[in-house]
Amino acid sequence: MAITNCCSPGHNFVSTSWLYGGTYNQFRVYMKKFNINVKWVHGNDPADIDKAIDENTRAVYIETISNPKHSVPDIAAIAAVAHKHGIPLIVDNTFGMGGYLSRPLVLGADIVTHSCTKWIGGHGTSMGGIVIDGGHFDWSASGKFPSFTEPADGYHGMRFWETYGYKALAAKLRMDSMRDLGPCMSPFNAWLFLQGLETLSLRGKRHCETTLALAEWLESHPSVNWVLYPGLKSHPDYELVQKVMPNGGGGVLTFGVAGTIDEVRAVVNNLKLCSHLANVGDAKTLIIHPWVTTHQQLPDEEKIKGGVTPDLIRVSVGLEDFEDIKHDFEQAFVAAGLKPAAKLNGDPFDKAMALYKDGFMKDLGTAAPKPVVA
Repeated sequence: MAITNCCSPGHNFVSTSWLYGGTYNQFRVYMKKFNINVKWVHGNDPADIDKAIDENTRAVYIETISNPKHSVPDIAAIAAVAHKHGIPLIVDNTFGMGGYLSRPLVLGADIVTHSCTKWIGGHGTSMGGIVIDGGHFDWSASGKFPSFTEPADGYHGMRFWETYGYKALAAKLRMDSMRDLGPCMSPFNAWLFLQGLETLSLRGKRHCETTLALAEWLESHPSVNWVLYPGLKSHPDYELVQKVMPNGGGGVLTFGVAGTIDEVRAVVNNLKLCSHLANVGDAKTLIIHPWVTTHQQLPDEEKIKGGVTPDLIRVSVGLEDFEDIKHDFEQAFVAAGLKPAAKLNGDPFDKAMALYKDGFMKDLGTAAPKPVVA
């Protein structure tokens, strides 16, 4: 809804390619049905985003922490680029833990989205999402948004900007998009999310502390090739993270283990405490192998663009005791028969990319492996 309120048929929006798989696929495939195109930028460099914007661009889209690559963009710098062109910046702040870690609106973003199913709810019991209108974007200044400034056919010629001013997007979302497209959260799910917000700061603090402890332990483990977590000093965006995310580096990390694709799958399959689920932001620790799950519908080259490599394992750290989580991973590593890792210096993603180029996946290179029927 955020995109379709900014863009009309024939328009485009600029997005980083480092996105959650479902979002990437929606932009790549579904938006074409509205004749709205996405212009991909590989990474979060404000200069690259600036170059990609043209006369038909109506928004810029990024994630607070890219899922699952864990790159952290400079929201303020990207907002400045978008505003220079008279268009809004949309930020998916799901990994910002409902505002506990990051507040994009304060940093210059205009529209923020959240999957409430994650940390806002916090227990994996409900489904829903929200769009937040920052209330500071002038929809009339650039002349690029006639649906806000011109008479609305569905409301007797009312002009949203004239009537609602800086609340125009919020009004348009409720009066147009929810009415015509139908997304409406159930009262029970809304109640669960409100209940979850009451403990968000308590859970957020615990998630961040335990995730950092697990990341540091994995980074020192002899069988782990690389770890990506914004709270680690080895993370490429560590200095920026300290400025824009003072409460911690988040509740999710990714890592790669030494071995073949069979060993990667063996690690996931041998965990006992951790649940093998595609969700994040749960009270339980969750693990997933994105290459064959969350991103499996994408062609291999699109997975790579999205920051997903064949060896990448994503962990959403729950509220369990750190020692229990560590013990579960240790026994899974032993059961998988992992070898010592190379421990090479440099960007962990570059090291993971080398595995892909070396034929790491063998005949499992595309989509999910066929289930074995007993």
